[in-house]
Amino acid sequence: MHSFLIHQQGDHVGVAVRDVDAGERAVAVFLDDDSTVEIDVAEAVPLGHKVAVADVDPGAPVLKYGLPIGTTPDGFRRGHYVHTHNLRSARW
Repeated sequence: MHSFLIHQQGDHVGVAVRDVDAGERAVAVFLDDDSTVEIDVAEAVPLGHKVAVADVDPGAPVLKYGLPIGTTPDGFRRGHYVHTHNLRSARW
């Protein structure tokens, strides 16, 4: 059973479909091709929140749905919780 959904190949984040604990090895499924990937979750990720599925450098755009949803001032690493503390929205 998967714990995260990733909208498409190349996205930097996935969305939790349940609460995921730090230290878990979780499965994520790509919605565009049904492939899966395992992620070692470094920080707890609540249901509906984002996890990094790729390393992203400081100042770089963050992709979801294949589109930039914001930038990450300090960057983040695969498996880390992605939220307002490390993502600046492109919407405002």
